[in-house]
Amino acid sequence: MSDRPVRVRFAPSPTGYLHVGGARTALYNWLFARQHGGAFVLRIEDTDRTRYVPDALTDLLDGLRWLGLCWDEGPEMGGAYGPYHQSDRLALYHEAAEELIARGAAYRCYCGPERLAQLREQQRAAKQREGYDGHCRHLTSQQIADYEAQGIRPVVRLAVPDEGETTFHDLLRGAITVDNRQLSDLVLLKSDGFPTYSLGVVVDDHQMEISHILRGEEWISTAPALQRIYDAFGWESPTQAHLPTILDPSGEGKLSKRKKKLADGREMLTFVHEFRQAGYLPEALVNFLALVGWSYDGQTEFFRRDELIKLFDLDRVSVSAGAFSYEKLDHMNATYLRQLGTNDLAGRMLQVLRREGYPADLGFALKAVPLVRERIKTLPEVISWVDYCFADRLQYEPSLLIQKKMDAESTMVALHMAASCLRAVSLFEEASIETALRGLAERMGLKLGQLLGAIRVACTGKTVTPPLFGTLELIGQQKAIARLERAIALLAG
Repeated sequence: MSDRPVRVRFAPSPTGYLHVGGARTALYNWLFARQHGGAFVLRIEDTDRTRYVPDALTDLLDGLRWLGLCWDEGPEMGGAYGPYHQSDRLALYHEAAEELIARGAAYRCYCGPERLAQLREQQRAAKQREGYDGHCRHLTSQQIADYEAQGIRPVVRLAVPDEGETTFHDLLRGAITVDNRQLSDLVLLKSDGFPTYSLGVVVDDHQMEISHILRGEEWISTAPALQRIYDAFGWESPTQAHLPTILDPSGEGKLSKRKKKLADGREMLTFVHEFRQAGYLPEALVNFLALVGWSYDGQTEFFRRDELIKLFDLDRVSVSAGAFSYEKLDHMNATYLRQLGTNDLAGRMLQVLRREGYPADLGFALKAVPLVRERIKTLPEVISWVDYCFADRLQYEPSLLIQKKMDAESTMVALHMAASCLRAVSLFEEASIETALRGLAERMGLKLGQLLGAIRVACTGKTVTPPLFGTLELIGQQKAIARLERAIALLAG
């Protein structure tokens, strides 16, 4: 553990929307910072202008806020180490590149795309490792002057030593060493004046005094080259930990941004805003993501946010990839939904209903909560349990009204008596409705299931609903009676 004050960063590029893999990385950084009383820095690496997505930054900020991963420094927050967009820090990268050139640790390269493409083809044909051949590394002053006179805008490349090894230490994997001959003279500053990832990330992490870097294991391959840049500057590199990959539910490949179908036919979700739209709670998604790569004791699954902050430990982060289980996430989300207070759950349900165009009010949502709480895994599922309440006219097959050991005539009589019975209920609430209908079934010599089955279809158009007495209260007295009368007419017709 470094003795420097803990400062971690999440540094996404706005070339796409916030992926759950990125959200897991942000979460681990946030937990680490909170546990050690440190700072969680958000930095936007927006120097790849060719792949820039205009609304990606808004999506990113909204997604982090929704998950509750609020940053201490960064966009909209400011801080002593800003600016926090790389596109606003270009002068720093130019200064750093010039310093490396002056140290003999970097050089200007004038090779154009045609020569580089030809070089790759030759290396492939000869089955050699692909990489820059150092053509411009030892240009004379006259050769440089000639290139400059032609108006060629050079890139700046790192001069990697031809001999020796480069080692960096990973908190999860230990020391990792590579032969310098396996490293190419990578580009640090592009001809358009923008830095590459390699230069930008090193300069920014140093200037912002980042103490720890927690990032995905796909970045391990870049770590030796970054270490060379730190060494070239003479800077201390931050402590590093490369987090395990998140696999798709099959466990056979990385959870990518490409859409696939799950075993149950649903489309796989991968972006944070998709989980939000699908009705998952941020509390559940945070709890779930924490466990994709980390475990406290191998048994405990549910953690409050304050518990995660207290218990999270890099020593318990696995180096093995973990599969993204939608089944487990659904289970977690259902559990969190059941634990919400009535008013809280009603408010969230109301948002979903109104978003889908249903004219619900808070009173309706409060009545619906006890009927659906145990039946939904995500918020939008509430719609299928209450949508019939808003229908102008139900559509169903009249034969569904006729229950076992009943015929059309006896069903019509039962529905007529039920309408009269409900009309006589002065306080149209669940308990009063139950008392009235149980008494009616007994007087008519019907099994309660026979009577309620017919009423259920007549009033909801469905054979499966939440408990009927509460459902009838939700529908309302006038509408329930009107639906019973229409059911009688359907059978008569």
